[in-house]
Amino acid sequence: MNDVILIVGCGSIGERHLRCFQRTGRAEVAACDANTALLQRVAQQYGVASFSDFNAALTARRYDGIVIATPAHTHVALALAALRHGAATFIEKPLSTNRSKVDELRDAAAKSGCFTAVAYVYHLMPWILGTREFLRSGEIGRPLHVSVATGQHFPTFRPAYREIYYARHESGGGAIQDALTHIANAVEWFIGPTTRLFCDAAHQALEGVTVEDTVSVAARNGGVLVNYALNQFQAPSEMTIQIHCEGGSVRVEGHEQRWSVFRRGASTWEHHKAAPLERDDVFIAQANAFLDGMHGKATPLATLDEAAQTLKFNLAALESARSGKAVEIA
Repeated sequence: MNDVILIVGCGSIGERHLRCFQRTGRAEVAACDANTALLQRVAQQYGVASFSDFNAALTARRYDGIVIATPAHTHVALALAALRHGAATFIEKPLSTNRSKVDELRDAAAKSGCFTAVAYVYHLMPWILGTREFLRSGEIGRPLHVSVATGQHFPTFRPAYREIYYARHESGGGAIQDALTHIANAVEWFIGPTTRLFCDAAHQALEGVTVEDTVSVAARNGGVLVNYALNQFQAPSEMTIQIHCEGGSVRVEGHEQRWSVFRRGASTWEHHKAAPLERDDVFIAQANAFLDGMHGKATPLATLDEAAQTLKFNLAALESARSGKAVEIA
């Protein structure tokens, strides 16, 4: 029997979750959104039950899992309600825009026994998974320095960015909470939590908003030095992470869908390229991983603790950009 999954929030990412959970062939999906015109279109297009009110959706039937895909400042309250419903809970990134009630959420998840995870989708990308497994093998020793360069032309990928959550920090907008958070979470998954950072950020190019679209961060993750450079207006959509270790280097190239290793003494990179993937493929894998987690299977999905740590990174970066000072992260 298929699991019953409620998607809360039917914007761009919510619709993708809905579509990809359907494509697993393992889920009966329902949709919930306060925007009735959007909800009607999604319900008709995908042939799903729909609700314009979250509480009404919860009283209408029992759900095995609930996906929270609303603006970030609403995530924690909705997730707490989902856990009270007794449903496994999958929360879009970032976990929140502040630390209020995050500890309450972690306690509620632990007490409920319901599987809970956060949708940092990089955890399902083969080039990220391959890199993490290789680093954890210790084959080239301890990481010492990480360098990240990434960006894309955001208006091409999200034409409605002016009208959605992105336009305001309070709802999870800006480059730090929207884009950099993915990379920071992946780097922390590789080498451990960020402990100190200095962030410079500015609005450089995107029309119609004032939030930052360009970010430079110098960070420490314990004994590892990390540099991030990101913008949301460059022409190519590219992401490169280089991790330099005691005995060689690892390079992740998201735009090439590959990870590579250059061992000390070698003459060239050794590439590990994934089979060609379409954008939905990773989200289908993520949906399958959540369904697996609901049934007690191990998954690579980001845990609440990992997402709470990355929330600390987001907030520290925003604070540093405002204050012009380095910020220690407990």
